[in-house]
Amino acid sequence: MIKKLKNVFISSIYQNAGKTTVSLGLYKLFQEKGLKPAFIKPVGQQTVKVNDEDIDKDTYLIGEVYHCRHRLKDMSPVTIGPGFTEKYVFQPSSDKLQQKIIDSFKNLTKGKKSIIIEGTGHAGVGSVIDLSNADVASMLGSKVIIVSGGGIGRSIDEIILNKALFDLKKVEVLGVILNKVHMDKYEKVKRAVEQGLKNKGIRLLGAIPINPLLSAPTIGQIMNLLNLELLSGQISLNRRVKHTIIASMEPYNMINYLQESTLVLTSGDRVDNIMVAVSSHMLMQGKRNHVSGIILTGGLVPTTKIIELLKKSKIPILLAKEDTYTVAGKVEHLICKIQKTDKDKILEARQLVKNYVDVDTIIANL
Repeated sequence: MIKKLKNVFISSIYQNAGKTTVSLGLYKLFQEKGLKPAFIKPVGQQTVKVNDEDIDKDTYLIGEVYHCRHRLKDMSPVTIGPGFTEKYVFQPSSDKLQQKIIDSFKNLTKGKKSIIIEGTGHAGVGSVIDLSNADVASMLGSKVIIVSGGGIGRSIDEIILNKALFDLKKVEVLGVILNKVHMDKYEKVKRAVEQGLKNKGIRLLGAIPINPLLSAPTIGQIMNLLNLELLSGQISLNRRVKHTIIASMEPYNMINYLQESTLVLTSGDRVDNIMVAVSSHMLMQGKRNHVSGIILTGGLVPTTKIIELLKKSKIPILLAKEDTYTVAGKVEHLICKIQKTDKDKILEARQLVKNYVDVDTIIANL
């Protein structure tokens, strides 16, 4: 039997709903309230190498932010790499994996007053290896918070669907946190979901508005994720991208689409649009970063003189072999999770949870 402590499991209705944002914020608030928190992500899918160990990416982030990096292996006891699931199907080893998680849990909670457990995706993720969120929450004696998207009907439907699996495993759902709620519909959505959940006997613990910063990648992150070549501007790779335009129109039209922190996608032979982007940025220097970066597509590179001008602008210039629309599609579907270098995002995530989540009700009911 797992010893009694403030023990909360963060689940969601789908992947990338905002579990890590909530975990970052709750950890800080638990600290401020003297609860001496620990953190564990029992089952991880996306990993990084740390001292030759595969560590879940979200666990690594928490370890770096809250200075508990020395406990990473316990914080990420089971990771699912390539071929893991197929091997498990033919050679199940549920007892071994479960014991691994329980041992890590016990190690982490020694001397602690609380623990935040981050799940993977929705309630059923991990069922194939007998470690669904519901299985793990039950095993560790946790109460669950479900993180949902910011809609009404679909969100409530999916919350109820997820809750059904937790109910089956006799796991208490403490409540729901809505995330990424559009500000123009904020009060309407919050009021409707709160009442809709109340009708089902479920608490609404908070509604976090959408924040463009949290989904805004840096040029460096785009370069790495899309495996692009850097032509120039390495010093400015930390610039964030808030808007993206495909510069295939005439230059006099393109200039109307340049906003603060814009990524420009254009064929490498469209010197006219390249020059408009550079000149517009140069004129705005000292006021704000008008152009965050330029991706030159089609495997085309401008002449030497144009390249020299690009270097002087200090705008990050990236080279892509694919055509403009293929690159644009990849940029649009990028998911840039918070990284340890994203200090602005980390601060914003903490503040959002502090401002919009009822942490006192969470703590009182754990």
